[in-house]
Amino acid sequence: MGTETLERGTGGRPGVRRRDSDLRRRDRGGIATDIPRGWQQSVSGCVLHPAERGDMSELRRTALYGLHLELGAKMVPFAGYEMPVQYAPGVLKEHLHCRAAAGLFDVGHMGQVILRAPSGQAADAAAALERLVPVDLLGLAPGRQRYAMFTDAAGGILDDLMVANRGDHLFLVVNAACKGADLAHLRAHLAGDCAVEEVADRGLLALQGPAAASVMDGVAPGAAAMRFMDVATLDSDFGSLWLSRSGYTGEDGFEISVEGAQCEALARALLAREAVRPIGLGARDSLRLEAGLCLYGHDIDSTTSPVEAGLSWAIQTARRAGGTRAGGFPGAERILRELADGPARLRIGLRPQTRAPMREGTPLFATEDAADPVGIVTSGGFGPSIEAPLAMGYLPVDLGHKGRTVWGEVRGRRMAADVVALPFRDPNYKR
Repeated sequence: MGTETLERGTGGRPGVRRRDSDLRRRDRGGIATDIPRGWQQSVSGCVLHPAERGDMSELRRTALYGLHLELGAKMVPFAGYEMPVQYAPGVLKEHLHCRAAAGLFDVGHMGQVILRAPSGQAADAAAALERLVPVDLLGLAPGRQRYAMFTDAAGGILDDLMVANRGDHLFLVVNAACKGADLAHLRAHLAGDCAVEEVADRGLLALQGPAAASVMDGVAPGAAAMRFMDVATLDSDFGSLWLSRSGYTGEDGFEISVEGAQCEALARALLAREAVRPIGLGARDSLRLEAGLCLYGHDIDSTTSPVEAGLSWAIQTARRAGGTRAGGFPGAERILRELADGPARLRIGLRPQTRAPMREGTPLFATEDAADPVGIVTSGGFGPSIEAPLAMGYLPVDLGHKGRTVWGEVRGRRMAADVVALPFRDPNYKR
């Protein structure tokens, strides 16, 4: 979810314009519990000066905007919406609560899309969509969901998304800042084969954490029986809920599509449960970073291939060389070559050897005194659950193996960091 107004870091990636001294206060371990003075979150999740972020009055609002204000949220611009970055407890406490109990996220800014084939069969919609993604969708069973990515002719990633087979159609969830481009992309390439319907009358919530299943089952009986990546339509006092047992935190949980008119009532009912607290964008970012999950516009974009990004697991055998439907997607030549021969660089995890975090845009060097950078940090911060700084970035394959030490340049100083396996924290998905 990039923006052209940010300073650019090494390799053309967005940098982060912030100073640690601007933070109003810090909680234990150095994580910021408040955003810097006079700054706001940009559409990419980086930090923008007020002069660069535009007029707040131009931003859209989700169905929960009023509830966020009532709950004392700090609202910031994000992906064209006014969204909560944190609530009164602060990022660290919100993060840890989600890990211990359950957190409720407003993700109503995300795009919800239905693909329908004229035949009324999800398999025909899947066959059409396979022309745009390197993923086996014909093998996706009804009631199941799969991670995918749109690729371009050069093998880069245009967006990542979730695709669910709902029997007679496919249901897609796409990134907020990309949804306009994604809808245009789908309509341009699937015209005549699928009707592309934007779902504009439903909100989207995410309930994440170890208590999510019991809470959700109390609202929509049957939810607790779902497995990771199952999808279902369940009845509730808030209308028909479209559920997937998935999320963006590394925890068990659900994403919940609900009628727009019922969104606030459902959110209030969930928040009334003792285990549930509202969680903002700040903790959402630290949770996904600990889980080693990519953020579009940062860790993946049109300059990164799925193989470089460590997403080869999402490309099933059927779409690989020798598979029943090998290739046939944009950038197949490069992606299949990298699957066979390996890429030149890889997304890696980093654990700085000091307590200072290495943030997005930090250049990486092979040695402490090397003249030229060999890689860059694409996401970085402090992990409250592991009580240490952590980062992700890209390095050449020969430097990106576990146990290697590299150096990041932070405010003119070289700092050592160890290359580690991803994720930083084991996931707690319901298998």
